Amino acid sequence: MSDKSKFDFDEASEKDETAKKDEAVRQSKDAIKKEAKTFFQSIKLFFIELLDFRDDTDRDATIEAIKADIPFKGATAWILICSIFVASIGLNANSTAVVIGAMLISPLMGPILGIGLSLAINDIDTIKKALINLSTMIVLSLLTAFLFFWLFPLNDETSELLGRTAPDIRDVLIAFFGGLALIIARTKRGTIASVIFGVAIATALMPPLCTVGYGLSVIAEGDFKKGFDFAIGAMYLFTINTIFIALATFIVLKLLRFPMLKYANSAKRKRIARLASFVAVLVMIPAVLTFLNVLKKSNFNHDADRFISKELEALPNANYIKKNASKNYNPKEISTIELTTFGADEIPEATVAVLQQRFSHYNALKNTKLQVNQVKNRIVNNLEYMEELRTRDSLDLMSQQQKIAFLEDKVRKLSRFERKQIPFENLSQEVRINYENIDAFGYASKVNSNFTTIDTINVFSIKWKDSVSNDSLNATQKNKLEAWLKFKLKLDTLVIEVQK
Repeated sequence: MSDKSKFDFDEASEKDETAKKDEAVRQSKDAIKKEAKTFFQSIKLFFIELLDFRDDTDRDATIEAIKADIPFKGATAWILICSIFVASIGLNANSTAVVIGAMLISPLMGPILGIGLSLAINDIDTIKKALINLSTMIVLSLLTAFLFFWLFPLNDETSELLGRTAPDIRDVLIAFFGGLALIIARTKRGTIASVIFGVAIATALMPPLCTVGYGLSVIAEGDFKKGFDFAIGAMYLFTINTIFIALATFIVLKLLRFPMLKYANSAKRKRIARLASFVAVLVMIPAVLTFLNVLKKSNFNHDADRFISKELEALPNANYIKKNASKNYNPKEISTIELTTFGADEIPEATVAVLQQRFSHYNALKNTKLQVNQVKNRIVNNLEYMEELRTRDSLDLMSQQQKIAFLEDKVRKLSRFERKQIPFENLSQEVRINYENIDAFGYASKVNSNFTTIDTINVFSIKWKDSVSNDSLNATQKNKLEAWLKFKLKLDTLVIEVQK
C-alpha cells in the first residue's frame, strides 16, 4: 500500500471516530434533557395533585349549606344576642378567652358567605336575602352591645377594646386568607369544622361590632369625639373583615367553576348576570382601596418608628424625646411626626432642618412634616416643672404640699451660674453641623488670678480634622467661630484653643 493510500485511510478512520464521539455526546445530552424534563414534570404533577382540591368539592352540598346559614330568625337571633353579650362582657373584663368564646358561637359568617356565593353564581334572590339578613344582624348586634355598655359603663378602656379601633394591613391579610380557608373548608366533602372555628376566631367579627356599641354608649353619655373615634375605627375593621371574606368566597367559587344559576328567560338571565357582575365590581373597588389605604398607613407607621429609633439617637436627652415622640398619619394631607423637648435640651433649628431632610431616605415619609415642640429651660409655673418631675418618676410618692415646698426651695437655690450656664450639648451639635472641618469640640470655665483679683473666662477647645491643612482657612474658620460664639452666648470675651 502506498504512503498516500495509508494517509487517506488514517484520515477517514479519524473522522469516523470523531463523528461517533459527537453522536455519543449528543445522545448523552438528549438523555440528560429528557431525564431533567421528566423530573420537572414529576415535580409539577406532584404539586398539582397536592394543591388541587377541585375533585374533592361537593358543589351542590356547598350551595345548599351556605344558603341554609343565611336566614336570621328564631334560634339564630337568640344565639347572636347571647354571643354579643358574651363578647361585650369579655371586652369589659379585658378577657381574651371570653372574647374567643363569643366568636365561636357567633352566626355572622352565614350571610357573608351568602353574599360571596350569590355574586359567584349570579343569584340575585340570594344576595338580597343575604344583605337583608346581614344588615339585621349588624343592627341587632349594635343595639345589644350599646345596651350592655350603657348599663355597665367602663371606668377605663381595656386593651381588648383599644385593639379593635386601629386596623392595619395585617387585618386585611387575616380577613382575606381566613376567608379563603373558610370557603375551601366549606366546599370540601365532609366539611372541616375545626377550620370554620379557627377562621371565626382569626377574623374576629364580633368584637368590632361590640366596640362600635361601646362607642355609641360613650356618645350617648356626651363625649362625642371619643365615642365617634371608637365607633368609626371598629366599624372600619368590621367592614374590612366582611368585604375580604366575601371577596375570598367569590374568587374561590369562580375558580371552582360553580354552576351559574339558569333562568328560563334569556333576557332576564343576561340582566341578572350583568347586575351580579356590577355588584361584584362594586365590592372589589372598596376592597382594593381599603387594602391600599391600610398598606400606606402601615408603611408610614413602620418608617416612622424606624426614623424615631435611628435618627434621633444623637440628640441630647434622646431617650426622653423618642419616648414622647408621636406619629400622625393623614392620608389626605401632610402626615406629621411630633417631637417634644424639655429643659435645656432644645433641638437647634439647623438640626431640625437636617432631620426634616432625612425624611427623604424613607419612602413612606416623603410627604411628612417634622413638628418640634420646644419647652424652654424656664420654670414658668409649678405645673410645668411638676410635669418634668413626673416623667422622671422622682416625686410620685410626695404629697402636694411637699412638691410645692420642693419647687419653691429649688427656685430659691438657683444661682446666677445655674441660670446662665452654657448649654454645651446643644452648642456642640450646632458646631458639628455648621463647621464640618472641626473634629473635636470642648469647653471649660477657667479661673485666673493676678493675686489681686479673680476672674473667670470661658475657654473653648477645637481640633481640626487631619485632612485639613490650610492654615489660612483654619484661621478664618477660627475667627468666624469666635464671633459666632460671642453672639450666640452673649459673651464679651472668650478664648479658643486649637489642639494639635
